[in-house]
Amino acid sequence: MRPADTIKLSSGKRVLYLTKDAGLIRRQLAGELTLRADELNLPEDLLDDINTDVMTPAWVCFNYKPEDIARDAYAGLIVDGERIFESGALTDNNFEVIVSGFRKGTGSSRETAVQAEKWGGIRIAVAESFAPIHERNNINQGVLMTGYEVLRRLEAGEEVPLSDFYADYDPVTQLIVQHGGLFPFAKALAAGEVTAPPHGTGERPMNMTEKVLSRHLVGDADPYVRPCDAVLVEVDGGYSHDFTSAQVHHFLEEEYGPDYKLDRPERFAAFEDHLVYADEVEKLQRFLPQIGTMRDMQRRFQEHTHVDGYLADQDGVSPGICHEVARERMVSPGDFIQATDSHTCMGGCNNALAWGVGATEYANLVYSGFTFVEVPEAIRFELVGELRGNVTAKDVMLYILLHHAKPEHTLNRVMEFTGAGAAGLSMDERATLTNMATECTARGAIVEADEKTWEWLAHHRPGADINSLRERQVTADPEAEYAGGTYVIDLATIEPMVAHPGDPDHGVPSDPTNGEFVADVSDVRIDIAYGGSCTAGKEHDLDFYHRVAAEAVAAGLRVHDGTQFFIQFGSQNVESYARERGYIEVFERAGVTLIEPGCGACIGCGPGVSETAEQVSISAINRNFKGRSGPGRLYLASPLTVAASAFTGRITAYAPGMFAGAKSPEPVGA
Repeated sequence: MRPADTIKLSSGKRVLYLTKDAGLIRRQLAGELTLRADELNLPEDLLDDINTDVMTPAWVCFNYKPEDIARDAYAGLIVDGERIFESGALTDNNFEVIVSGFRKGTGSSRETAVQAEKWGGIRIAVAESFAPIHERNNINQGVLMTGYEVLRRLEAGEEVPLSDFYADYDPVTQLIVQHGGLFPFAKALAAGEVTAPPHGTGERPMNMTEKVLSRHLVGDADPYVRPCDAVLVEVDGGYSHDFTSAQVHHFLEEEYGPDYKLDRPERFAAFEDHLVYADEVEKLQRFLPQIGTMRDMQRRFQEHTHVDGYLADQDGVSPGICHEVARERMVSPGDFIQATDSHTCMGGCNNALAWGVGATEYANLVYSGFTFVEVPEAIRFELVGELRGNVTAKDVMLYILLHHAKPEHTLNRVMEFTGAGAAGLSMDERATLTNMATECTARGAIVEADEKTWEWLAHHRPGADINSLRERQVTADPEAEYAGGTYVIDLATIEPMVAHPGDPDHGVPSDPTNGEFVADVSDVRIDIAYGGSCTAGKEHDLDFYHRVAAEAVAAGLRVHDGTQFFIQFGSQNVESYARERGYIEVFERAGVTLIEPGCGACIGCGPGVSETAEQVSISAINRNFKGRSGPGRLYLASPLTVAASAFTGRITAYAPGMFAGAKSPEPVGA
């Protein structure tokens, strides 16, 4: 439904403030308290970094219909062990505006977070800033966004022009807002009722991000773009997975009928990776019927559309995590890739441009073959020097998260990695850099191509025309502009790092930007060490785990008593790689629990999740959001640090030869 030309608060409707004081939220939900902007210190009194796991935890996403999802909006906002929002708290209390602090909607690309609010009655979201994918999902669903000054005007009874809600957007996004969302706009465009305005940038130097998008322009004679241009671009490929395919299929049937067809299905794929181990998590047993429905609907989607199917075999074994398999088989230099997962940006390691989108945007682009993009700004990281022997790309990203993401240097920008330091990293380590761009609330990331790129692609794609792929690579022009600036990082200065779990019950978000040196937290005892996920289940990551395990086994050690060490492969290719090199035998001798490919503990749907709030995990995954990988406290770290900690029973940085002469692990507390 198209919004009115002026927006005002509805009689009888309410504004919900998500305050750092949980008691104030509870009183608002109970109808005991009505707050106004002038009564609070904004944004200081409001919750920052509200992530999509809080808004719709994984188990809420086992529903694919938005009206069902909305019943458990904010089920992940838990303080002192209790849910703040009980079932129906948002849907049943007449709220139409919801207010929060900085970086609303960080984390996953799951559009369910927006759907939970919209179908819960929310039509206006207010925040100091929004994470880019979440912001786009609001726009696509027709939820208006604004800041505190417009909120004060609304609370004063003013009728605010709709244009005040979209004045800062590009021309195409303005049209989407005016039509009430992406689907109504796309239908108006197809009917010729609206046309996309030309951008007319003219010749200019371009960075890698701009060059990829300029090559994909549809129906535009001007081959140059600049930040904030609204452009129609062709998509080279994309994918959905078992958490999202059901909703994509549902939306397409609703909008275009049960006989809908995709533009070019051979470009797209469906992966089964997130839920393959859900059956083994005790707390998910009651959701198995819903999970079964999600799996069945994905298969129906894949059969209906004829997209490539990377689904589990009869034994339930997945080909691998979508992002790992996609970079092995699908993503090529110069590509523009879109998929329904925030870690789609991992494909940027292949000198491609890729980022995650919500189910609505993905459904629209697979149906049409193209999408609208506001050309993002870029930020350049020139890496120099070499990493120390106990430091990995994960430590580099934890450093960037602390020093550049936390102050919002990377917000909504594409991170471009260049320099001799980047060239010195393996392709798997480059994939770690690009994978975690989404934790930086960046739009995506891209790495310069070089000989390592062509060697890696030739190895993983036998028979591929590497010369043709070389011709597709993008490099930045010498005079290219970087609105986010250029930062030189000397890799030799990076030390082993962790991101601590924060204290969400008392206003400190659990967030990957909570960086600390391992040396400063080495007295923390752990119960679980987990190595895996798209971030840390790659071939080179297995090299890291094996390096530590081999040294420990040679010293007569096994995994520390009272600690469980899980390693999960990112793909079947990665598992074969480890087996061929004899890693499996070493891991088994060390007492490691090995898991077939899948997302597993990273999404709270597999072995390696914590079971109680008292448990402490050190994990090589990408997010330490409270509740994402079980109720315990979770520290993020590199594969080397995770493996070393598994053998000492406490958070420990790896040091070559650290186990020499050891015959048994040092007792915790010694």
